[in-house]
Amino acid sequence: MRRFFCLLSVPVAMGLLLTGCGNTAGTSSVNSSGASVPVSLSMTDDPPAGVSVLFFQVSLTAASLEPASGGSSVSLLSNNTPIQIDVTQLQALSAFLSTADLTAGTTYNSLSLAFANPELVIFNQSDTSLGSSCAVGTICQLTPTIDNSATVTFSSSPFPVTISAGSPLGFLVDFHLNTVIQSDLSVNLGVANGISVAELPSTPPQPQYGSVTGEVESVSASNNQFTMLTQWGRTFTVNTTDSTTFSDFPSSACSSAGIGCVASGQIVQVQVASFAKGGVLTASQVTYVQAAGTQSVEGTIIKILPLPTPAGEEIVEMLLHRNPASTSGVPLGGVATVTFSPSATYSIDNNGFTIPSGLSFTGTADVMVGQNVQVVVQPGTLSSTTGPDWGGWGPPQTLSFTTTTVALEPSQISGMISALDASTQSFTLGSSQGRWFVPWPVAASANTITFDVETTSQTTFQGFSPESFDGLTTQDFVSVSGWLFPPAGSGGSPQIAAQSVMLHSGGWF
Repeated sequence: MRRFFCLLSVPVAMGLLLTGCGNTAGTSSVNSSGASVPVSLSMTDDPPAGVSVLFFQVSLTAASLEPASGGSSVSLLSNNTPIQIDVTQLQALSAFLSTADLTAGTTYNSLSLAFANPELVIFNQSDTSLGSSCAVGTICQLTPTIDNSATVTFSSSPFPVTISAGSPLGFLVDFHLNTVIQSDLSVNLGVANGISVAELPSTPPQPQYGSVTGEVESVSASNNQFTMLTQWGRTFTVNTTDSTTFSDFPSSACSSAGIGCVASGQIVQVQVASFAKGGVLTASQVTYVQAAGTQSVEGTIIKILPLPTPAGEEIVEMLLHRNPASTSGVPLGGVATVTFSPSATYSIDNNGFTIPSGLSFTGTADVMVGQNVQVVVQPGTLSSTTGPDWGGWGPPQTLSFTTTTVALEPSQISGMISALDASTQSFTLGSSQGRWFVPWPVAASANTITFDVETTSQTTFQGFSPESFDGLTTQDFVSVSGWLFPPAGSGGSPQIAAQSVMLHSGGWF
């Protein structure tokens, strides 16, 4: 089980192969005559400084390129269905959205992206109530207004760009939440350093284009490929190779890792290594997320109810970030009260990453606030959703259910490196209140929370020179994606096994 992801405060490769989401009136379909070249798009995120942003979702409704020769703009999206992006899950991860085929030899002067329907959940750590009903120390949801135009156009570097035959083109879109979200919690997409676009390199070392999650529609084992349908209605053909790894598939699905593990109805996550014309993706990794007919959700633990409970179970509150099967009644951004059954099994969704020794997730003693977990909803236990839908200020929607399966997923935490230990390849990450995405049960007088971050030979580093542990320096502002564990001893700091570390340069994030 593993979730996909894109980011917000850390560069995220949101792939559409041009991360786009939909078409708007007036945009033409891609010209498919002549030689065509696939193009992709990616996205990243940044956290704001005033409050703890727990959930920020926005819909990408259009993505189009303007040809230098004039004429109609060219859409990078294959249909009119908006793509909903949980930006808070893109701090140090990437998400692939779509691909489009463009005519080789054409030059484009600009890229326009249209966004709509922002949704925000915050933790009010301030000393005053916000809005009409967001008290100090509470979690609140709101639908922010967009102060500036919902369409943002990029015409400076990397533009103009010319499509070259045989050379796929990818764009990385980076959200900087600490500038996009204003002091009144409105959204200004046109603010300086709010959203940026970069062109991904087309020559070695080529980037990973992020990940995409969907339901397997069909499998052709003889051709080492399958088709998958995303939540926004796009079908991709996925090629696997001898280099593709298959992660987290249970023994009930297959006896040995390979294309034989993949079956219709499963939900899987694909890490995109490359892409070709016609929406064909090549996977570097295929990860099992959910069995056919199973209902699971992923979210961040924001509260643990005191023990003991009457039946010996553990009860937590989770802010929901992902619903792989798009099950009705499970609202993203809502808060679920989840009962971990006394017979629940605990595991780490390590996705092929070797967790450092001494870090474990085997029971309730290893559960803590701030962890991301994926849980399977026990049939018949899901309650009806209560509370207001998105609109004005108010508490998030709530629901409850029981689970017997709990898997630890990577959390994403941002902060400043305060100390480095080259001998252990570890560092101390300090995250001040209001600069990361999870409310922490600390005294109001506490200004900084520290984390002990362990890196390994499998940890990836982005934006550093060199792109390794040796490129880190104190005072670097970074985002870390990794598995979060409780402190090793009394008075210690929480521990993170880092799968990726991303540098935020330029003074904003």
